Amino acid sequence: MAGMKHLKEVKKPLIGLYTVGLKHYWGQFPGLKARLMEYGGFIEKKMAGYANAEIFNFGLVDNSDSGIAAGQYFNENNVDLIFCHSGTYVTSDCVLPVHQACKAPVVVLNLQPAARINYEDTTTGEWLAHCGACVVPEISNAFNRAGIKYRVINGLLGLNYTPAISLTDEVTFQRPEAIRAWKVVEDWIKAASVRSALQNARFGFLGNTYSGMLDMYSDFTMLQAQTGIHVEVLEMCDLDRQLKLVTEEEIIAKKEEIYNMFEISEDSSADPIAKKPTEEQIYWSSKVAAAQERLVKEFNLDALTYYYHGAPGGDYEKLQGGFIVGHSLLTAKGIPCSGEGDLKTALAMKICDILGVGGSFCEIVVTDYEDGTILLGHDGPFHLEIAKGKPILRGMGLYHGKQGTGVSVEAKVRTGDITTLNITQTGDGKLKMISSEAESTDGIIMTIGNTQTPVKFNKDPDSYMEQWFTEAPTHHFAMAVGHNASLFEKVADIMNLNHVILK
Repeated sequence: MAGMKHLKEVKKPLIGLYTVGLKHYWGQFPGLKARLMEYGGFIEKKMAGYANAEIFNFGLVDNSDSGIAAGQYFNENNVDLIFCHSGTYVTSDCVLPVHQACKAPVVVLNLQPAARINYEDTTTGEWLAHCGACVVPEISNAFNRAGIKYRVINGLLGLNYTPAISLTDEVTFQRPEAIRAWKVVEDWIKAASVRSALQNARFGFLGNTYSGMLDMYSDFTMLQAQTGIHVEVLEMCDLDRQLKLVTEEEIIAKKEEIYNMFEISEDSSADPIAKKPTEEQIYWSSKVAAAQERLVKEFNLDALTYYYHGAPGGDYEKLQGGFIVGHSLLTAKGIPCSGEGDLKTALAMKICDILGVGGSFCEIVVTDYEDGTILLGHDGPFHLEIAKGKPILRGMGLYHGKQGTGVSVEAKVRTGDITTLNITQTGDGKLKMISSEAESTDGIIMTIGNTQTPVKFNKDPDSYMEQWFTEAPTHHFAMAVGHNASLFEKVADIMNLNHVILK
């Protein structure tokens, strides 16, 4: 998903890799060791193209001493995920020490070089270059008995050439078994990028959580313990201080950015509180947006959640009335912003953003039983990079359920595949991810200054909602583009979080 320039670079994942083989083979079968190392080098180069990953390839683990050394190497480089390439048979006592020393999650790669060996001409050495699957059950058993969680990817290596030593055709990059396997590898690296980026990520908490929304209250310590994020508690005076520093040049630049990104509405024919934004409202939203970006930079934030109603007629009430436009711009620049002080949904939006699939702030708007869709959206903020067409700015005579007036964003997510990601908290204090794949449609929406996307799930609306509500979600969630449930599942796995896919 191409988009606006991010304010911060996403932290790259650090990926460990090693290839296994039995040391006794090297003297018995000339060329086998170099051949397996060549396969490992191919894997390293291909992995480096995913999520801007940095690969730490230890090389061969072929005895228990090299296994211990590999574990220490991965610890020294603080890797987020380790791939064990099953190149040929090895005794499992060589592999287990790697993961007893380094506790990073492990994925076993069972990627056969050829779709079919040359049965007539194959020698023992040739066969050993293709028998990586042989040891996988043994490694799996050792991991299980040692209490080490593991994952296995089966398929073809996907070479686009045949090594000179080979006795068979190893060009398999176009075969579905290779394409499928490498898609799973990519997803695991992307999942590792989420784990890496969230470690010590700074989430701003500006103001408070909307009073009475009990589903959204969470323990900051619990969130840091389970995800690695740091919550920076911010005050409105921090933002007000930045507002006072905003220059006219910054306001002019921000106004230009707003006019480039948004269509300015006329009065709504349906809703008397939805009006064409006034020049004063656009100016104020531009100034507040400049202050919001200053705040993000001052506190080095990676995400932000906010809510502040302010005393009627007070300065802070006016300040929060200008929030939505600036927070939508920040969301498109890689700093997801969630309203009403919903920190868990800011986390869901950040996960989507790290993965490059958007992540717009949503709740249930209304059900359309004629079309069989559920409209999902909110009064802001919106992820501008996944919009259908140009988002609309509407002036709001009042914010429903909140104090103040200002400018709101009216938009819908582009038509096609989408996935919703909800992060909730269970009664035992554990975070839980809930995801659903669906299709956004081109259905009509209301002209009331809210974001709304008509979404068709795999079940009729009532059946889907019954299934959804049974999982005790929070009432907010993130909407991402694409079908990403299996990717989100890997994120949950690598972060040791429970995950439910609604089908």
